[in-house]
Amino acid sequence: MKTPPFMIPAACALAGAAALLFTQAGCDRKPEDKSAKIKVLEAGAEALQSEAPIASIHAHVCGFHFYSGDMGRQVISHHYCSHLGEDMRQCVIYDSDKKDAKLIGIEYIISAKLFATLPEDEKKLWHSHVHEVKSGQLIAPRLPEAAEKELMEELVGTYGKTWHTWQVDRGDNLPLGIPQLMMGFTADGQANPSIVSARDQGYGISSEERKGKRAGIPAPVIAPGADAWQQGRAIQLQAAEVEAK
Repeated sequence: MKTPPFMIPAACALAGAAALLFTQAGCDRKPEDKSAKIKVLEAGAEALQSEAPIASIHAHVCGFHFYSGDMGRQVISHHYCSHLGEDMRQCVIYDSDKKDAKLIGIEYIISAKLFATLPEDEKKLWHSHVHEVKSGQLIAPRLPEAAEKELMEELVGTYGKTWHTWQVDRGDNLPLGIPQLMMGFTADGQANPSIVSARDQGYGISSEERKGKRAGIPAPVIAPGADAWQQGRAIQLQAAEVEAK
């Protein structure tokens, strides 16, 4: 709920006063702790600033990613997505659906039509979603079954380009290192059963049951160039020093 106009000056004054609350003790807080100052500033921003891009987010889907070139490193990924037209979605990715979730990456999702227009080298960065949908591993938490199935029918033929910026599977307390290219599973037996089971138990669902119910969703042929790691061409970024100009 937005602040009424007559309360705006007071909200601004309160935010200004909060800026004076910074103390040496605040420097000792862990990154995840919120000071009184931060909480007040957040309240002021909520009341006075536009959050239009965030407000356009319309879907939450939960699945799993692995690091390109290292399937042993698998993480749960909560996507919050908005449309940029019929053929493209953009998603922010968190490690949970809780209020204190860490923002760990982004994913761009495009249609097969757009994927076909990409240069061959670019296609190597993208992964297919056929198995994620058909296996039941990709879910839309708390969405009614019929609505979820309709969403999955839209996603099954799409392609994703995903970068994770926070390697939470290492236990990092901060987003350290360079972005990591992530991929999606393409066959049974690839996903670690324990992380799938833990996710399913958290929502009281069964991926296997969803797999059965999605048997009727057509599985489109995966376009050449996607899932490049399967052809032994896994791509990953590496840091390199360059001469400053």
